[in-house]
Amino acid sequence: MESPKFQLVAEAVENNLDDNRWHRWYACGLCEQYYHGVVRCALGWACWKTYVGRPETDMTRRLAMTQLGNGLFDAAHYEDTVSVKEAELAMERRLGASVGTILAVQANLATVYERLGRSKERPSLRIRRDVYLGYLKLYGEEHGKTLEAASNYASTLHTLKRHGEAKALLKKAIPVAQRVLGTSHDFMFRMKGCYAEALFMDAAATRDDLREAVETYEDTRRIARRVLGSAHPLAAQIEQSLQDARATLSLRTQ
Repeated sequence: MESPKFQLVAEAVENNLDDNRWHRWYACGLCEQYYHGVVRCALGWACWKTYVGRPETDMTRRLAMTQLGNGLFDAAHYEDTVSVKEAELAMERRLGASVGTILAVQANLATVYERLGRSKERPSLRIRRDVYLGYLKLYGEEHGKTLEAASNYASTLHTLKRHGEAKALLKKAIPVAQRVLGTSHDFMFRMKGCYAEALFMDAAATRDDLREAVETYEDTRRIARRVLGSAHPLAAQIEQSLQDARATLSLRTQ
């Protein structure tokens, strides 16, 4: 028979793996708001130190590594985050994690690379492409993870000024997203905004491209104002982008 001490340890392990208890490492138990900045980072380190002594195969230890990486990222310690996320990816591959788990870690790693400006070195673009194609194969084109991966991939293409590829990808993904999510979902604002920006920022853009960009922003602004209100930061950002697109079209038609 186990001693009371070992019974308490077993109970603690079980409770910590429960979502209602595990969230103490990243959210307040009273107001349920997520921690951020240095607090999130400190809790990430605390979580890691609590479970680092366990075997590599232990799920709690693996989750603790994720919390550490998330905390470092939230505090803008991106170089340290890269080290943790690269180690996490290598570990999950070594342990034979599911395809979905590998893709999720890869997507997070690509985000950190981009914060460090490494998208120009191509690792971010390659990962974004692999994640999108991986989710497409795993879940199909209508799954939320596939749509998010498509949007992230297009955004990276746009950042690298590969506007033609970004436009082609979004032109295919946006109708699918609208069919699945509807036109009022805030995710649509981001996708359509990226598409419009790729249209009018392309050096080879025609006047028809610029008109399409303006029309896309106008339609997105109308829906964003109705859903979010004109004072919402995202609605204000769309308004500014619309003015920029209109100015570019005006210069081209003079």
